[in-house]
Amino acid sequence: MKGTYKLGLLLVIGSLAVLLAGCKDQSTEATAPVEVSSNKTITLTAQASTLEVKDGVKLPVWTFNNQVPGPQIRAKVGDTIHVTLKNELDVPVSIHWHGYPVPNEMDGIPGVTQDAVVPGKSFTYSFKATVPGTYWYHSHQDSVNQVDKGLYGTLIVEDPKEKYDRDYTLVLDEWVNDGKSETDSNDMAGMDHGNMDMSGMSEGGMEGMDHSQMGSDSKGSEDSSMAGMAGMDHDMSMYNLYTVNGKAGASIPALEVKQGERVRVRFVNAGYIEHKMHLQGHDFKVIATDGQPIANPASIRDQLLAIAPGERYDMEFIADQSGNVLIDEHGVDARSDNMRVAIAYEGNKDKTSPSDASLSFPIFDLTKYGEKRDAAAKLSLNTAFTQKLTLRLNTAMKGGKMVYTINDKVFPETDPIPVKSGDKVKVTLINESKTDDHPMHLHGHFFQVLSKDGKPIEGSDLVKDTLNLKPGEQYVIAFEADNPGEWMFHCHDLHHASAGMVTEVNYSDYKKAYVPDPSVGNMPE
Repeated sequence: MKGTYKLGLLLVIGSLAVLLAGCKDQSTEATAPVEVSSNKTITLTAQASTLEVKDGVKLPVWTFNNQVPGPQIRAKVGDTIHVTLKNELDVPVSIHWHGYPVPNEMDGIPGVTQDAVVPGKSFTYSFKATVPGTYWYHSHQDSVNQVDKGLYGTLIVEDPKEKYDRDYTLVLDEWVNDGKSETDSNDMAGMDHGNMDMSGMSEGGMEGMDHSQMGSDSKGSEDSSMAGMAGMDHDMSMYNLYTVNGKAGASIPALEVKQGERVRVRFVNAGYIEHKMHLQGHDFKVIATDGQPIANPASIRDQLLAIAPGERYDMEFIADQSGNVLIDEHGVDARSDNMRVAIAYEGNKDKTSPSDASLSFPIFDLTKYGEKRDAAAKLSLNTAFTQKLTLRLNTAMKGGKMVYTINDKVFPETDPIPVKSGDKVKVTLINESKTDDHPMHLHGHFFQVLSKDGKPIEGSDLVKDTLNLKPGEQYVIAFEADNPGEWMFHCHDLHHASAGMVTEVNYSDYKKAYVPDPSVGNMPE
C-alpha cells in the first residue's frame, strides 16, 4: 500500500492473518479518505486479500474494501455517519467504533448490542458526529483474531476551528512473518496468535477458549505453575515484523512537508504492543490523546511517545529543519528497524538515518503535561460520587491455562458495574500482574484520569477512553453515566480480553430490544 497522504491519511494495513480456504487472490490498494455526507451511505466490505508489506513479503489479510487499514472515514462535527458493513468473508464480523460515544445499539458487540453479520449479509451503522478527534473502527467479533488479520480502519472527526497544512495518520501494528510467501499460506497455523483455539467459545462466554499456547510454558496444576508466573505472559516476540500503515522499513512512503508548514501527525496503535515513537529534529506539542484535546500543551523535544494498544496520540510541529529526518520507534529491538517514517522536505534529496539507539530519551509523561482548565464542571477527586469501586487486574492459572482476571474472576463471571443515568462513578484500577501491561478501554464513554499512584494529575484535565497500566501501577479514573446501554470495559491487548479480562457497565434504566440469535455464533471478544 502507499501510505502517506496530505490532509488525510494513509490507508493501509493492520495485522496478521490466517488465510481462509477459497479467499480471493487480490492485493490491497489504497484510495483517498472517504468524506462523510449525511445523505450518503458508505459501504465497507469485509473480504480476504493479500498485502505486500515490503518487497518480497506478502501476507494474507482480511480487509475492509480491500485495504488494511480500511478506508479512512472523515467527518465534520454535525455530520451523520451511515456505514453499511457487507460481509464477503466466510465467518461473521462486526464493526466497533473505538472511542466514539455512539448509541449502544451501534456499538457493534456481537451478542451484546447486535448479532454479528454473517457471510453474505449486511448491517448499517448510523450515528451523529458530535465529538471531534482521532478514532478508529475494528471488528469486535472474535476480535483477537479478526483485528490481527486486518479488519480495522480510522475515523477522523474534524474540528472546524483547527487548520493544518499537512494532516497525516500513522497506524502502528505488528505481524507474525514466518518467512513463507503468501502462496505458501495454506500452512499458516503458526500465524494464528500462538495457536489459540477459539472454537469452544460460546456466545457470551469465554470458558471454552484455549490460550495455553500463548507463549506460556506452564503446564500442570494451578499451585505448581504460579511460582513461575512472572515469565508466563504470552510471548509477544512472535510478532516479528513491525509496520506503519501496512508497510515496513524502506517501503513506508515519506511524509512530505514544506519549510514552515504546520504539520499534524495522528498516531493510532492498532496492534497489541506498546510502541515508543520519536520525532527527530523538531520541537513538538502533544495536542490530543484518544481524540481529546490537551489544554495549553508546551513545546517539547526528544521525548518518546509510549503509545499502548488502542490509544491515539496527536502531535503537531512546525517544519523548520534544513534536511530530512525520521519519525521512528526508538529502540535496539531489531523489529523497530521497520518502524521508520521519513519526513521529506520538498526539494531535499538527502537520505535519512535513524537516531542513535544508544541515546536515552525520556518517556513523555501525560500526567504532568499541559495546564489545568477551569474545572468547575469537571469530575475531580473531591466530587460526590454515586459509587466507588476497585478493579484489580491480574494474571492467574485456572484449569492449567493462563487467564487474565478482574477481581480474581474471568468474563463472563466478572461482576458488572451497575449504573443508572446521571451517576458519577469513580473507579480505582490496579495492575497486579507482574509483567503484563493492561491498556483498559471503556466503550461508549470518555473517562477522566484523576490520579496516578496516589498523586493527583498535575497537568491538563486528562480525558481518555483507553488507559495503559504498567505492572504495579494504580490509577483513579471517573466517568459520568451519560450514554445508556450495556457497555464493555476490557483490556485492549485483546489476547488478555479473550482470556477473561472483560467486564461490563450496565445501566439499570436501559431496556434493549435486541435479542441474540443463538445460531449466529456471536463472539463478543
